Amino acid sequence: MFALTGAVVGVIYGYDTGSISGALVFLSKDFHLTEAEKGLVNSILVGGSIVGALIGGRLADALGRRAAMLTVAASYAVFVALSALAPDVIVLDVVRFLLGIAIGISIVAAPLYVAESTPARIRGASVAAYQVATVAGIVITYFVNWGLSGGGHWRWMLGLSAIPAALVLIPLLRLPDTPRWYVLKGRTERAVEVMAMTDPEVDPRTEVAAVEAALAEESGGSARSLLRKPYARAALFVVGLGFFCQITGINAVTYYSPQIFEEMGFTGNGQNFLLPSFVQLASLAATVLAILIIDRLGRRVVLLSGIGTMVVMLAVLTAVFGTGELHGTMTWVGFAAILLFTAAFNFGFGSLIWVYASESFPAQLRSTGASVMLTADLVANLLIAQFFPSLMAWAGAARTFAGLGVLALGALVFAAVTAPETKGRQLEEIREYWGNGGRWPAPLAPASAHLGPDRAETVPPTTTT
Repeated sequence: MFALTGAVVGVIYGYDTGSISGALVFLSKDFHLTEAEKGLVNSILVGGSIVGALIGGRLADALGRRAAMLTVAASYAVFVALSALAPDVIVLDVVRFLLGIAIGISIVAAPLYVAESTPARIRGASVAAYQVATVAGIVITYFVNWGLSGGGHWRWMLGLSAIPAALVLIPLLRLPDTPRWYVLKGRTERAVEVMAMTDPEVDPRTEVAAVEAALAEESGGSARSLLRKPYARAALFVVGLGFFCQITGINAVTYYSPQIFEEMGFTGNGQNFLLPSFVQLASLAATVLAILIIDRLGRRVVLLSGIGTMVVMLAVLTAVFGTGELHGTMTWVGFAAILLFTAAFNFGFGSLIWVYASESFPAQLRSTGASVMLTADLVANLLIAQFFPSLMAWAGAARTFAGLGVLALGALVFAAVTAPETKGRQLEEIREYWGNGGRWPAPLAPASAHLGPDRAETVPPTTTT
């Protein structure tokens, strides 16, 4: 239920992210928008998301992960409905900024809610399920866009997600908060109750005691703490990962795919609206595949193979647009490259960013660290959302995709050097990895194995990797 509820929030987020791609084609004509104004309709939501991500960590700590998600769901329903009723672009931009704040809070709170409520053996798959749900939401929105494109019904395209946003309030009202949040607030007995419910295979009191011990050793919870040892290394990793995740161009495809496919030559019978649906279906399949193998093969294999494929596909797109012959075979090669690029992103970056965001910091800094990483992610997203249409018009598609390819290559090198393999590791054990200069602590002795999976912090660090 924890994972499913978080996933429904992901569906709503995905729908809101993708719905503008189709709506923008028609509202641009209704409101007579320039290329820069088109970019602003997208980037204003991302700007709000940055604000939401910055306050999301503190809100999740102060009110609770569950209360933050309740706030998000209610806000979604209200602001989505208002965006569908906007009389002009100014009102639309204001409402989308407020919707962006709700989205920013959700992408901090939802993965935290899931990660802190599920056992380590399935945590990677449970958190990655949020990405599956997000992609599923994008898939739904593209089919909705295609179905409504004949009449240009952009208001319906934007407004339909108000329904699931209201419905998700029902399970949220019934679920508890996470054990770790209850420990943060000193509610030990409640933490024990929820721990017993979420992981019946462990001793809940031992687990809660281990979390309390970890919290006692940690001070602060502010972003300033991330700049000091032992957390600075983890902060550098997650900020870099978050920035590279978006600056490599995935949301250029999400926001502007109808325009991209139209430039490729797909114009008849609503092809530029329908083909993005198949792109996102492939992405959904790739994300499901990542979930099936992420806790078996490990995080690094999934992440690096995904980014490597992105690099190759961006090179193919550069070549396709560089030929200047966008018809016949080359058109379909371009389509295949877009499909594989998007699928590779969701297989690697898309599935892993939520996992690493929720794993890389100790309990008191986990929500703050997630906020910082997602802020970097959203800043890059804002740059893509605002400037991609103008860049395509000014530099041309070939040069634009070539630039994205160079950035993706940089992302591959960065991930290869910095990304740890956290498969099967407890959250408190991962904390020691970063505090120990990027080296794992010594394994638990067999005699102490019964103490529970959160006792890794009692083991002295070692210098072996």
